[in-house]
Amino acid sequence: MPSSEDILINVTPFETRVALTAQGVVQELHIERSIQRGHVGNLYLGRVARVLPGMQSAFVDIGQERAAFIHVADLRQNRHARTGSGDHTPPTPIEKLLFEGQPLLVQVIKDPLGTKGARLSTHISIAGRMLVYLPHEPHIGISQRIGNEAERNALRERLVALKPADEPGGFIVRTQAEDASDEELAADIAYLRTLWANIQTRVRQVPAPSPVYVEPTLAQRVLRDMVTPDTASITVDSRTVTQELREWAQRYTPSVVDRIHHYSGNRPLFDTANVDEEIARALSRRVDLKSGGYLIIDQTEALTTVDVNTGGFVGGRNFDDTIFKTNLEAAVAIARQLRLRNLGGIIVLDFIDMDDAGHQASVLAELNKALARDRTRTTVSGFSQLGLVEMTRKRTRDSLAHQLCEPCPTCASRGTVRTPRTLCYEILREILREARQFDPKEFRIVAAQAVIDLFLEEESQHLAMLGDFIGKPISLEVEASYSQEHYDIVLL
Repeated sequence: MPSSEDILINVTPFETRVALTAQGVVQELHIERSIQRGHVGNLYLGRVARVLPGMQSAFVDIGQERAAFIHVADLRQNRHARTGSGDHTPPTPIEKLLFEGQPLLVQVIKDPLGTKGARLSTHISIAGRMLVYLPHEPHIGISQRIGNEAERNALRERLVALKPADEPGGFIVRTQAEDASDEELAADIAYLRTLWANIQTRVRQVPAPSPVYVEPTLAQRVLRDMVTPDTASITVDSRTVTQELREWAQRYTPSVVDRIHHYSGNRPLFDTANVDEEIARALSRRVDLKSGGYLIIDQTEALTTVDVNTGGFVGGRNFDDTIFKTNLEAAVAIARQLRLRNLGGIIVLDFIDMDDAGHQASVLAELNKALARDRTRTTVSGFSQLGLVEMTRKRTRDSLAHQLCEPCPTCASRGTVRTPRTLCYEILREILREARQFDPKEFRIVAAQAVIDLFLEEESQHLAMLGDFIGKPISLEVEASYSQEHYDIVLL
């Protein structure tokens, strides 16, 4: 039986934060700031800015700072052009489907990440509580998470019967619809059809580029996307938002209304579950395991690596047993960290080497079991010849670190800074260069405390030797606001 989950919603005028907890431990974090809401799911009437035949892609202006990007495979027209033409018909080139200046209804499928603009598609899908509406596809699909084949067929037959005769589009049944009544499904169908009609009206009225549909707020998406039969409670620390969510739930998910509670305690809501401490830990490279082992998580532009170490764990009967137990614990911790940090893309897991094939299979099984609780799609490969496990996790929005952090101005994202001694020698070389070009009365070194301290102590002899060699006095000045790598050489 899956453990029950609780959802905490912390609301301020500038930010909404959501924590999903199970057995008192934070499993997921979602943050939405008022001035930088995500765009995934939003619909725009865009304008084609540039077609790139060599890449079979195009840039589309949707009114954001950076032009968005669409690939030929994400064009609905291309798919329809090939329908019924046989499997071997090559796709229609993008330059025959799009032209510069063309208005185009698009949906954001990936938020801007790093220096990349948003990723777009013309395969429109609009999520409701029970269903996802596909206005251009007559397909009826069932969520892969509903595994029982008889149940899948029964849901498909019910939806076919409920679908209006004049409806050209299709639907995907979401996991939340597993126990839904016909009335709830019919209400979702009516809501989604009305929403699509309103979007089409707006498309005819607005100029390109313009937004035509914006996804609900984070708090509303919690009710739509995160609440399951296992959700025990939804606790909100804003009276206004609590009322709004109850009204929204009354309209779309009446069964959830009684689980929505307003929190009015003296302690901040997130303090009751130590969420802020968990956020701080989720921004750290190191994750300590209860056994004494630990993980090192490094996130780069191309991929994320997770290294497992035994640390101080010596609890097994022998060394192989210690490694096996550490890897089992790490597998569960890794699955949780991926959700907590919202890590996506390619992920490489470096478990401690195991010679026993049975141990490897058990660790993989434990990893897959823990990942089954993740709503985001994941795929896991077996152990490679190098003993690494490669996996992917679908990436649609920025990771927690990218949302809350920025590159370090001191180390320029290298993760290290040059030592005070390295900087001392760099400064000495720079003074020698400048003494050959200029003829000041004095050189003054302005630097951080650690660098000046070294010049006054262990490097004082080298500093004096340089002063004698260039025939000029060299003075020192501490600047408290300077980072370790920041220094100036002033000519007086």
